[in-house]
Amino acid sequence: MGKEMNPSKHNKFLIGNYAPPSIEVTRGKGSFIWDSTGKKYLDFASGIAVTNVGHSHPTWVESVQKQAAELVHCSNLFSIPQQVSLAEQIVSKIGPGKVLFCNSGAEANEALIKLSRLFGNQSEKQRTNILVATNGFHGRTMGALSATESKKYRQGFEPLLPGFTFCRYNDLAHFESSINDKTAAILIESIQGEGGLEVATDSFLIGIEKLCTKHNLLFLIDEVQAGIARTGNFLGYQESGVQPHAIAMAKGLGGGFPIGAIWVNDSYSPLFTPGSHGTTYGGSPLACTAALAVLKIIEEEGLVEKANNSGKKLREGLECLTKRFPSIISHVKGRGLMLGLGLLVDPSPLVANLREKGLIAVGAANNTLRLLPPLTVSNEEIEDALDMIEAGLNAIASN
Repeated sequence: MGKEMNPSKHNKFLIGNYAPPSIEVTRGKGSFIWDSTGKKYLDFASGIAVTNVGHSHPTWVESVQKQAAELVHCSNLFSIPQQVSLAEQIVSKIGPGKVLFCNSGAEANEALIKLSRLFGNQSEKQRTNILVATNGFHGRTMGALSATESKKYRQGFEPLLPGFTFCRYNDLAHFESSINDKTAAILIESIQGEGGLEVATDSFLIGIEKLCTKHNLLFLIDEVQAGIARTGNFLGYQESGVQPHAIAMAKGLGGGFPIGAIWVNDSYSPLFTPGSHGTTYGGSPLACTAALAVLKIIEEEGLVEKANNSGKKLREGLECLTKRFPSIISHVKGRGLMLGLGLLVDPSPLVANLREKGLIAVGAANNTLRLLPPLTVSNEEIEDALDMIEAGLNAIASN
């Protein structure tokens, strides 16, 4: 059994914005983490879709250690060769455009919001409104939070920024009817991570792209959680064949080291002019080296295809469990290795039960059990996880 945290010291020195932790994690390797008692856990959370290439991958570790001994930071007052190389690789995976680096997904989405303001304020009508999806999540900063509908995240922080209209996800008609002469952009996730692994349909994304063309709007995609090979494409939207004007990335990009980025196509990247936006740490030599190592591992180990194949195996196992536990599970959600179970009950007891058994999973909105294993996960590890989930469901059913 994992060590129950003694809350006294934790609560004395740390602000209580997180729920009290149940275990103390001290080490990670591959698909596993260990707590301070030595208990081993199969990590199907990956730091919330961050450690896409697993914990302490030797290629990643070697690259980061070497760079840390050479140069960690120098600021964006200077050209950073690792930054240029990383931007070049990102562009090669998306299409003609340019990249701006930051530190997190929230900052990447803030940059998309600022891009939409630069775009909309070119008009005499000052088009400053963004259409965003219900049940979406874009971050905790005031701008990103204003684009997030959930009261759970917004409570206590009002008044938030004006200029956001919430439309039903996958409801193209609702988005179309919400466009007016103040609308500048549409911002959506290709798969809603915190929102419960709801997947944007191909027809919805294609329709959004057509609406943006018709009304001269920016088409903005948040790929913070669904990106970096997790869904069987480099970015989640690529399954549908659309091409957004700008894209937010983070989480898995650094493999555990903080880095965020936006890609903007060549038509709109000039909107950011010298001095219009900036960041102290964004795109540091160390952060970009970590991300370059991630992209190298993805390429050398074929992790895009592996996410497809491993995702199919995990989905098949989850579908079998759905048939066996129809009173607990409604359906399987997500794509690739961004999968989950839509439950008919609160997922919290199951998450706790699985943790006791040695499997780390996380909940999400709409009673969702979220499974985000590293893309390097083995078939044997998937089978072990499915066995633990089955045992956890049996425990829930018996209660």
